[in-house]
Amino acid sequence: MEKKLTYEEAMRQIEHIVAKMENDELDIDEMGEQLKKAQQLIKLCKAKLTKTEVEIQKILSEDE
Repeated sequence: MEKKLTYEEAMRQIEHIVAKMENDELDIDEMGEQLKKAQQLIKLCKAKLTKTEVEIQKILSEDE
């Protein structure tokens, strides 16, 4: 990834890639490249969600 993306930016990029695939806007060469990019973006999103979940659990457990 070029810069640190926010979750929202990564999701927008994934949605853009999916839309292009659904509309047959990618040729076979671009498709492989875009799928790899989408895979990286999904991994980034999952990591951000996991990190946020851990932080929320920590905050909630401190209140108890």
